[in-house]
Amino acid sequence: MPNLHPSSSVTALVLAGGRGSRMGGIDKGLQPFRGEPLALHVMRRIAPQAGALLISANRSIEDYERLGAAFVARVIMDTRADFPGPLAGIAAGLRAATTGFVLTAPCDAPFVDEHIGAALMQALDIHGADVAYAATIDVSGEVMAHPVFALMRTSLADDLDAWLDAGERKVRAWYARHKAVEVQFHDERAFYNINDLQQLAELERR
Repeated sequence: MPNLHPSSSVTALVLAGGRGSRMGGIDKGLQPFRGEPLALHVMRRIAPQAGALLISANRSIEDYERLGAAFVARVIMDTRADFPGPLAGIAAGLRAATTGFVLTAPCDAPFVDEHIGAALMQALDIHGADVAYAATIDVSGEVMAHPVFALMRTSLADDLDAWLDAGERKVRAWYARHKAVEVQFHDERAFYNINDLQQLAELERR
């Protein structure tokens, strides 16, 4: 089934607004991998899948503006001061986007699938869903959800703001309020996100 929506109807959103607590508080997206910042690897893979690119960041704004310049990316900040997690960055992205859909990916996933947007859009269309997010199956057969790799309708902005205003923070719990579809991908590596400096060093050695 062909996608009903062109990539121009999608805004890509790189989530780089976290505290980086598991990396000792450093800015995760700016850490070098193969000689370039992690976030730049993500931008290169996700920007061609969309008509516009946003970067959600709460510090190092000028650094992210420089990284995003080649993609004509705009850097946006959370409207909430208490670092309530990825949903705050998603909320800011839904407000800033001028397209009908937002495609999200974290800044620490340098191998993100270069066709994830089309696959999620197809699932969203087939199921008439509001949100489509990625999942993989590990070697034991267990399904592993990757909820911040997602495509969603920008019309969800008001509901997400209300959810955050109520003190809620969990991504999948918010998805459960809407028609959400889980989309299985075969390549686990595409959703490998780097949580600490040791993981980053190990991946670099490989």
